[in-house]
Amino acid sequence: MEQFELLKRRIFIAKAERIDATQLELEFEKTKQKLDALAQQLGAGAAEAANAGSTDQPDAPGSRPSGKPPAKAKTPGKGRRNLAGRDDLPQRRIEIRDAELEKSGGTFIGWELSYKLGYQRPEAVRVVLARAKYKTPSVDGESKPLPDDATVVEQDGKRFTIVTAPLPPLLIRRGLLAPSMLAHVIVQKFRFGMPFFRQEEQLEADGIELDRGTMARSVEEVGACLGAIVLACVEDARKNAFCLSTDATGVAIRPEPLPDGRRQPCRKGHFFVVLADKKHVFFEFQPKHTSAAVCEMFRGFTGYIQADAHAIYDALFRGDAVEDGDAPPLEVACWAHARRRFWDAAVSGFAVGREGLLRVRKLYDLDQAWSKLPPSARLQKRKTVLAPFVDEFFAWVHAQNDLTTQARGLVSKALGYAIRQELALRRFLDDGRLRMDNNNSENALRVVATGRKSWLFFGSDDHAEAAANLYSLIASCKLHRLDPERYLAEVIRVMPYWPRARYLELAPAYWAQTRSRLDPVELEAELGFVTVPPVPLDTAEQPSPG
Repeated sequence: MEQFELLKRRIFIAKAERIDATQLELEFEKTKQKLDALAQQLGAGAAEAANAGSTDQPDAPGSRPSGKPPAKAKTPGKGRRNLAGRDDLPQRRIEIRDAELEKSGGTFIGWELSYKLGYQRPEAVRVVLARAKYKTPSVDGESKPLPDDATVVEQDGKRFTIVTAPLPPLLIRRGLLAPSMLAHVIVQKFRFGMPFFRQEEQLEADGIELDRGTMARSVEEVGACLGAIVLACVEDARKNAFCLSTDATGVAIRPEPLPDGRRQPCRKGHFFVVLADKKHVFFEFQPKHTSAAVCEMFRGFTGYIQADAHAIYDALFRGDAVEDGDAPPLEVACWAHARRRFWDAAVSGFAVGREGLLRVRKLYDLDQAWSKLPPSARLQKRKTVLAPFVDEFFAWVHAQNDLTTQARGLVSKALGYAIRQELALRRFLDDGRLRMDNNNSENALRVVATGRKSWLFFGSDDHAEAAANLYSLIASCKLHRLDPERYLAEVIRVMPYWPRARYLELAPAYWAQTRSRLDPVELEAELGFVTVPPVPLDTAEQPSPG
C-alpha cells in the first residue's frame, strides 16, 4: 500500500518532490517553535547573514554498424554534395596565397576553388576556399621533387610547373562541413536535443541538402578529436580540484548485428558527469556501472567526492583508487537524497516523513541565508549555528528509529538511510566550500535524459564516447558563460595547429584568455592558417601543460 500511494501520487499528481510547508508548520507547531527558539538562541537571524554578504569563492561541488541483413540491398549513397552551383547561398570567400612562392618568381595565374558548407546565424553560407595557383618555369635536368599538387605543362615549347598554395590543416581534412556548420549541428543535437534526422528536414526546408549520415560521421570524428581537450581537463581536475561531484544515468547502446544479420537488443551503458569545483564539467561514458569503472575515473584523486550512496562508490572511499600511502578521498553525502526518502514517506501518509521534511527544510533555510558569505565566514556560521541543528536532527532520527516496529517500509528506509549516511551527511560542516547536496550534478545530467528521448540510443561505444566529449565542452561553456556554438567553431578551427602539450589552454575555463592572444583577423576567417601564440611569460595565470 505504501508503494501504491507513492506511485499514485507520481502518476496522477506530480513527480516533483514538493509539499505544503505551511501545513507542515501547523502540524508540527511545537517542533517548529523548538527549532526557531534554537535558531534565535544561536543568533542565526537571516538579516544578520544578509548584511554580512560578500562575494563568494568558488563552491566545490569507428564505423557505425548498419544492422541490416546481408540479403538486403544497400541503399546507394548520393556522393559528396556539389556546392559550386549554389550561387543562391550567401558566400564567404577565403583566399590563400603562398608568400614564399611569390618571392621566388612565381607568376600568379588564377585560383583553385573548393567549397564547404558553413553556418552564419541565422542561415547557412557557402564557404569558398580560394587557393592561389602559380606558374614557374621548369629548368631542364632539375631533379628537385615536385609538390604533391604540382603539375608540369608545356606552353610555346617551354615547360612550366603549376603549383597551388598549400591547403591549410583541417580537423576533418576532406569533410563537406566548415567549422561553423559543424559547431551548429553539434549544438543543435547535444544542447537542444534535436536529432540528425530533424536537422536534415529543417535544412531541407531551407533548400540545403545535407543528409544525416554526413552529419553523424563528421560529428563523431570531431568529438573524438576534441577528446584530447577533455582529457587535459580531467588531468587538471585530478591534480588541483578541491571537490568532485558526480552522478550517473543510463543510456541505450546499439550492439553490432549477429553474423547472420539479425539485430540484437540494445544494451545499457552509463554516462557519468563530474563537476570539478567551478572550473570544469566533464562527462565520461562507461559500458559498465561498476566499482572498477568508478575507480578508474577517479584514480589518484585524494580530495572530497560528493555522490549518492550507491554501492559502486564504496571502493573509492576504501582507498582502492589511490596509491599506497595516500589517504582515500572523503565522502560527502547528499542531503537531497536523504530528504527524498522522507518525502516518499510523507506523501504515503506517515507523520515521521512530514516531520523529517520540516527538519531538513530548516537546515536548508539556514544554510541558504549564508550563501553569499565567503567560505571562511560560512564555515564559522555552520559550526556555531547549523551544527546544533544537525545534532538535533540525528538525535530525532535515532529516537524515531528505536520506536519503529516495522523492519521494512518507507519510514524504515528513510530513517535507515540517514543513520547509515550520518558521517557523510555531516561532512559539509568541515569546509565552507562544500555543498549540502549534489543537485548540480543531477541538473547537468538532464541534457542526457532529455536527449535520449529524441534519439533513443547511441550507435556504438565509440559514438557514446565522442558524445561524452561534446557534452563536456558544451556544459563547461555554459559554466563559464561562453557561447557553445562560437566556442566550438573557433576550437575546431585552431586545434589542428595547437601543440598537444598545451591542449588545456583550449578548455572553456581558459578560452577567454587564450582567445585574447590569437590574431583576431585569422580567427575571424572560416578557414586558413592560424598563428599559435607563445606561452606567456606570466605562467602563474596560465594552465600547466596537459
